Amino acid sequence: QTNDDTPPIDTKSRFGNPAFRDFYTTCEQSLPTWLTGIVPTEHIEQVSTYLCESFGNRRRIDYGTGHELNFIAFLLCLHKLKIITPSDFPALVIHVFYKYISVMRGLQMTYWLEPAGSQGVWGLDDFHFLPFLFGSGQLRTHKHLKPKSIHNKEILEEFSPSYMYFECVRFVMSIKTGSLRWHSPMIDDISGAKSWEKVNLGLFKMFRVEVIGKLPIMQHFMFGTLIEFTGSAPEQTDCGDGCGDHGHVFAFGQEFPDCCGIKVPSAAAAAAVQSDDKFAKPRDVFTRPIPFD
Repeated sequence: QTNDDTPPIDTKSRFGNPAFRDFYTTCEQSLPTWLTGIVPTEHIEQVSTYLCESFGNRRRIDYGTGHELNFIAFLLCLHKLKIITPSDFPALVIHVFYKYISVMRGLQMTYWLEPAGSQGVWGLDDFHFLPFLFGSGQLRTHKHLKPKSIHNKEILEEFSPSYMYFECVRFVMSIKTGSLRWHSPMIDDISGAKSWEKVNLGLFKMFRVEVIGKLPIMQHFMFGTLIEFTGSAPEQTDCGDGCGDHGHVFAFGQEFPDCCGIKVPSAAAAAAVQSDDKFAKPRDVFTRPIPFD
């Protein structure tokens, strides 16, 4: 609803739409009220911060796997506060997390959020990682659908509404031209695995290395009383990239990292940009696929 109430600003830029900052501010101010009665008062500030950060970065107008991780941290806080229990976990992934991804796709298309730290063709997705991890887990016991099934267009269209992994691949295919091998070689390579179990285990290892194990991502992550950090001391330093007013956490033995990289326009923005003499309309996206490069 907040997304609908905060329309994008007409702009010729293919980068993040500044109306996202208004959306973010509204959520930041409203979340403590929305969580009242659900989360204990003394923990509302922490929990609401994780949820707000899961929508992206207000200043840079971008979104990446670090923001996605904040939503998992939000759910972890609810678990630590005993608001949710292990019996709720399957529903949290299939319904709650999947709904979150749907909301984020809407925000990405509405405000043209820039990919934060995108690895281009060598990543799974410009924005997300966990839907592939959870989606492969959802398919681990399926008797007929195999990893190579993503190359069958009919199977992809039929099962994408029910299976997270297929929906992720369908989304990538909808905004990039050419074969999967050319614009998403990582996804294509994974499809050669013999079972979903191998895919799931491989993605879990990859998540630990490429997301949780990456300092440029985790230096922006907030730690508090619910999720504690026991590494090296935080150092208050401005990286100059406009990544926020907080400091950076440096791991022992690592030099100052390239914090936020360069600005990269989103594929949604590129697909929606029209002729030079017209305003780009952020809500009018995916009118045509775009080349992967």
